[in-house]
Amino acid sequence: MKGGGGGYPGKRRWRCLVIGVLFLVVLSMLVPLVFLLGLYNGFHSSGYVSDWSSSSSDSDSNGARVDHGTHLIHHKSDQSNIQEIIDHFAPTLPSLEGALRNHINEVRNVSSTTSVKNDGEQQQKGTPMPHHSLPRPLSVGNHNDKAGTTKVTKSTKNVGEDNEKLCELRFGSYCKWRKEHREDMKDSVVKKLKDRLFVARAYFPSIAKLPAQNKLSQELKQNIQEFERILSESTTDADLPSQIEMKLQKMEVAIAKAKKFPVECHNVDKKLRQILDMTEDEANFHMRQSAFLYQLAVQTMPKGLHCLSMKLTVGYFNSSLYDRAPLPSEKFLDPNLHHYVIFSNNILASSVVINSTVTHARDSGNLVFHVLTDKQNYFAIKLWFFRNAYREAAIQVLNIEHLDLNYHDKNLKKVVVLDDDVVVQQDLSNLWNLNMGGKVNGAVQLCSVRLGQLTSYLGENSFDKNSCVWMSGLNVIDLARWRELDLTETYRKLGQQVSKMTQSIEASALSASLLTFQDQIYALDNMWALSGMGHDYALDVQVIKNAAVLHYNGMMKPWLELGIPKYRRYWRSFLNRDDHFLRECNVHQ
Repeated sequence: MKGGGGGYPGKRRWRCLVIGVLFLVVLSMLVPLVFLLGLYNGFHSSGYVSDWSSSSSDSDSNGARVDHGTHLIHHKSDQSNIQEIIDHFAPTLPSLEGALRNHINEVRNVSSTTSVKNDGEQQQKGTPMPHHSLPRPLSVGNHNDKAGTTKVTKSTKNVGEDNEKLCELRFGSYCKWRKEHREDMKDSVVKKLKDRLFVARAYFPSIAKLPAQNKLSQELKQNIQEFERILSESTTDADLPSQIEMKLQKMEVAIAKAKKFPVECHNVDKKLRQILDMTEDEANFHMRQSAFLYQLAVQTMPKGLHCLSMKLTVGYFNSSLYDRAPLPSEKFLDPNLHHYVIFSNNILASSVVINSTVTHARDSGNLVFHVLTDKQNYFAIKLWFFRNAYREAAIQVLNIEHLDLNYHDKNLKKVVVLDDDVVVQQDLSNLWNLNMGGKVNGAVQLCSVRLGQLTSYLGENSFDKNSCVWMSGLNVIDLARWRELDLTETYRKLGQQVSKMTQSIEASALSASLLTFQDQIYALDNMWALSGMGHDYALDVQVIKNAAVLHYNGMMKPWLELGIPKYRRYWRSFLNRDDHFLRECNVHQ
């Protein structure tokens, strides 16, 4: 095929290299993702935790629901439409949401039991149960009681931390992004209307039972119906009618009158609990919907990058490259040079990796880059690197789907695998001088996660449960040692074993990779690569400057609008801003 993945004999020298490095890319996509989904600071349970929780657990764990009227029925209908989409794309996590619901129910049961117990004691003493208005919240300690204030502060802080952890477990890095981009409350009048409507609904059943208060009961009913009509037509403050302040004042007066009469506290409590359940469901629905949209934005190619890929593909077939056979280069198989392997279907990302590496290299003439991509992006990436030179470095673009993996002869002894979401800040030539002591894979280790915590995914295979998980992004691969140990065959056998435990291709590939490289990891110094640029807002500036490689592992890639703004500049400084294709596609905007 014209313009295919290399028409010269050297294309057959890639079997072990491609197989060996291919599942490193799987780790580059999956291991950082696992850490991002709330597990980066340590696993709370063995195995992986999903981003999503099942919709069924929301209803089943709560038991029978109370009908909240037509408004809630319509709300549930809207939920079900979005829920089908969410459930289609997302795995489930019933145990976590069930635990959360059980905890809420336990708190309520304790409150209800205490209330019933106190009421029973009063009845046994012969004291009639008085009718009270809604009680005011009790203050903890005196105003001058510093100890009481301290306890409340600590308790509130702990609750907030627990809520953040639960959010990260359920929705991953979306929670961090939401916290960083939280905005001031908008449409405060609409929210106040909803609040007053809830209060009026809570008092109305008790007032309606008082025969002498028919006028007040009718007044509350009219205000409730009026507020329901307004809120059905208005979702923002700008949509509200001009007389809204007067209507709000009338509702306040009616509620104030209702509070003067004794009410049955258990009826009000029941109504408020119904409202609480409805509010919890609505909040959970919007949280899941927002998290889904966040995930969708992360996985969708930006319009500018899509435009760039299309224009380059069309440009390739309109250029002379289409009819010209690729020229062989002796550099591509020279073991004395420094070879880098990049798996990518992102033009700008691979370009930044190469540009940043070449910029900081002492001798760019010793650098050889092998960019492996799929057939969809092959022609666009090939034209890009043909049009753009990177000093004296040699760049080979290969279509991974056209490579012959059955050819064994190969000259390369060592390669460095770079993820396409990294930025190089220092010369990496010292990596070729490392004495790895017979190890195959040089990588930065993450000892906050051990293989023993992944037992449910690694199966009954024998492995050291105290071994640290290793990170992708920057990996030094000793190909000579790889061939001696025949790790390709080891990987295939382990892949067949773990594939029987799960239907997920990605999970089985990750498990096989971890088991294949156990006891074959050479721990690189942490200063070689800094992870977290794609999810951690709190990285130290000095640590970032000292790191040789910055790894944007996580959801917030620097080429996305969701990327962390203060980290983008490290990546954007290596873009080729003079290319007219970038201007035509508005990539810089």
